[in-house]
Amino acid sequence: MSTIDASILSPAEKLLWGCGCRLPEHIDLEGIANSKGALVRRRHLDGCAARLVTDGVRAIISVESRDNPGRQRFSLAHELAHWINDAGHGFSCSAKDIGAESAAAKSTEANANLFASQLLLPDYMVVPWMAGRKMTLNVAAALGKAFGASVTASAIKLVRRSSSMAIVVCHDQQRRRWYVASPSWPFDVQPAYELHQDTAAFEIAFKARNGMSAPRKELGDRWLRGKDVYRMMVESQSMKIPDDAVLTILSIAQR
Repeated sequence: MSTIDASILSPAEKLLWGCGCRLPEHIDLEGIANSKGALVRRRHLDGCAARLVTDGVRAIISVESRDNPGRQRFSLAHELAHWINDAGHGFSCSAKDIGAESAAAKSTEANANLFASQLLLPDYMVVPWMAGRKMTLNVAAALGKAFGASVTASAIKLVRRSSSMAIVVCHDQQRRRWYVASPSWPFDVQPAYELHQDTAAFEIAFKARNGMSAPRKELGDRWLRGKDVYRMMVESQSMKIPDDAVLTILSIAQR
């Protein structure tokens, strides 16, 4: 790894750097939690994905054991963010509270999601890892495997740090749930509210297909709404994710 100026790192990255984390395999969330006075437990939870209980001095972080490993790690990072930044308060966080897709909002939960994203996928490691790689779900899956993160969190990180025009969007059978765009994405172009019947995402959503589609070029107006989208081509790749949703990465392609 090239020399890092620690003074420009985010608070979560400074925590990792101070713990000696230089490679993805160095990121030991339970070890960091223990060093901060928090005990981690994995168990069945009713009505929430993770919980923080504290007396103001020490804490217990409980994580839903039935969630997949990537989701558990994000939930743990989220509650650890509360413990570090919102000390003295207990939290019971639902699945809707916890997720990298909401990190741009202005709220306590969104701030915890942003901190969690940087704990799991710190920019000072991810940005060099991204160099020369395309914006696809295949790459997001590889990033997630390297860092122990979910494909969703990894796709969002890729798009947020991309210099190309890319977007990650989540749909269900009825509507678009959310989307995150790269900094260079056109401000007047948004992903369609409903899935087009000629897309792989539609087949995944309505024909109960599992797995991941192959990347493919498509007409822009199948996916996008806004100025001149009928002139655009996009490269898309989609996959099924929990809660009957479909995740897609789109990037503007050359005709």
